[in-house]
Amino acid sequence: MENFNREELKTIFKDILSIYSPTRNEKNVANYILNFLEKLGAEIYLDNSYEIYGGNSPTVFAKIKGNVEGEGVTFSAHMDVVEPNENLKIVEEGNIIKTDGTTTLGGDDKAGIAAILYSIKYIVENKKNHQDIFAVFTPGEEKGMLGARNINWQEVYKNMTPAKNTIVVDNAGKAEYVAYKAPTCTNFRINITGKKAHAGLAPEEGINAIKVLSEIIAKMNIGRINELTTSNISQIFSDFPTNVVPDKATAYGEVRAHSDENVENMLNEYKKIAEEVSKEYKATFEIECEKQYPRLDTMDDFKFAKEFVEIYKKVGVDAKLQVIGGGSDANFFAGEGFNSIIIGVGMQKVHTTEEYLEVEEMIKTTKAIIEYLDLN
Repeated sequence: MENFNREELKTIFKDILSIYSPTRNEKNVANYILNFLEKLGAEIYLDNSYEIYGGNSPTVFAKIKGNVEGEGVTFSAHMDVVEPNENLKIVEEGNIIKTDGTTTLGGDDKAGIAAILYSIKYIVENKKNHQDIFAVFTPGEEKGMLGARNINWQEVYKNMTPAKNTIVVDNAGKAEYVAYKAPTCTNFRINITGKKAHAGLAPEEGINAIKVLSEIIAKMNIGRINELTTSNISQIFSDFPTNVVPDKATAYGEVRAHSDENVENMLNEYKKIAEEVSKEYKATFEIECEKQYPRLDTMDDFKFAKEFVEIYKKVGVDAKLQVIGGGSDANFFAGEGFNSIIIGVGMQKVHTTEEYLEVEEMIKTTKAIIEYLDLN
């Protein structure tokens, strides 16, 4: 690819890595992005919904106006990183960029940011013909997609209308998969109420909420339910002295599935089990449910996803379509009606202090983005 400057791409990446940006404190990365894009003539809109969840960084919307008719495309990446990340020390060994092992790298998702920024810079500076290019950089992704979850779309559309075809540059692993499908997730809480009694003097007068909850959990189908459905219990709460039969116990978990119907079926099954066991022990129960994010699925019968698979092939990557089990900003974009796919940039062992980035994979994805944008 003519004039492609891999060292400049790496420099942008390392510059962003050096800016400390944990969840709710991404403003310095946002300022870097704003300065970068304004120099390229981008139109900017800032969504300040961070005030809702106590952050300090807006979601950055940018538009590079094209000179070719068409709907354009939207790119997205998130600005926050997983801790520990303060005082990061970058170590470069050949094709690998990592840390000294005391912090996370933050390649998730700063490699995505770097790929998007360099691609836009390349297109603008090389005067390539292109449709409108939109970019969305979100805060708070690592703590429940706080930025994407709270975007005030009504206000966004008064200022800017991003293209519906959206590429989220935030997939873990090599630049070889185009994810088009991800599950919806609902968290649930099972509350059991039994009856207190003295555990030594009159235990038979009590109803042990922990015992009731334990039997409910033992009968629940947990783990891999089927190819596209999973369930997990991650927390159990009950805090009483050993001489008191506990009358309160709570379990907290989630169900993920690629259809709302499957989630509802699992939760109804859990409710039936809780009802039966609670009745047996003369306890009472309550199940509280809270949807965490909508599902991601193709809106055009794989057309957009398959297009990007073919783009990858043009830069020498034998890419494949992928179904994933995790949630991301792409889920919330899908909920807003965006036709989203997720691509990777070579980030490995993410969310650990062993995290590293394969530079060649970041280069492959960046070249693929440029190839997609370039209409010369």
